[in-house]
Amino acid sequence: MSERGRQPSPCVRQCCLDGDECLGCGRLMSEILQWANASDTQQLQIIALATERRARRQQRMAGR
Repeated sequence: MSERGRQPSPCVRQCCLDGDECLGCGRLMSEILQWANASDTQQLQIIALATERRARRQQRMAGR
């Protein structure tokens, strides 16, 4: 059994879904639901993926 994660939630309290992705923190709905039971490693992976999504969205917005 893996230890539950200890990472602070990446939630920035700007929750607004665009399809399956939160525009505030960049997490997918499945990642948001998984967060509380995710291991530390899983939480770090979720944070990394969300950070990449936010960066890609910012690049797309800057190119408009």
